[in-house]
Amino acid sequence: MSVQGVIKPDSMGRVRREISIQRLLEWAFADECAQVDFEDPGRLVQGYWPTGNAYRMAQRGVLGCRIDGGGRSDPDPDADLVASAVATLPERCGGRRMAVAMADYARARRVPDCMEDARIECVVTDWTSNRYGRRAKTERIGTEIEIRGKRRVSVPVLICPISFSPTQAQIGAARRAYLAWYGALLELRGTFQAHQNLSRWKVTSAMPVMRPWNKEGAKRS
Repeated sequence: MSVQGVIKPDSMGRVRREISIQRLLEWAFADECAQVDFEDPGRLVQGYWPTGNAYRMAQRGVLGCRIDGGGRSDPDPDADLVASAVATLPERCGGRRMAVAMADYARARRVPDCMEDARIECVVTDWTSNRYGRRAKTERIGTEIEIRGKRRVSVPVLICPISFSPTQAQIGAARRAYLAWYGALLELRGTFQAHQNLSRWKVTSAMPVMRPWNKEGAKRS
């Protein structure tokens, strides 16, 4: 996740630092405060590489105005390119919904909760309390006859409602969401490695653990 050392100049004379795709997103959205803007014409140019800040500055020049940004400078041009690539994620990778989620995770410097250590547990649905303490709430589902001496006694049949938490469906949904995020990272990594047009960064092949809930797989990676 950390930035590596400076590498040698490439064929275009650029000296760029190596960085993982996850760290690149965190740099762009958390450090540079880049924004995913679906309405910016510069981000709607076909493909992954719109004009970004350059487009906006040109438009401001046409208007003959300068926007007062409250003292905060625009994001680094590379951060703008990262935000543009995220904003134009294809639908097969989650589209706009995934773009917003990826930006939010990057700003918080975290990953989707995959319920890595989740264990399904049997829990009591409801509780009741009195002066003697707290106990599981019960429900009457019928009666049964008991023989007590020479008498037949009707006795209520009580059950304690329970549930299982988290459910298998909840765990599965969380892990599918993590894998979808991971797949979007792969898409962005491939895009930046193919285009090689970031001026400050060279995206490496480093990735977070694909299935952190699989302890054996996590050890091997």
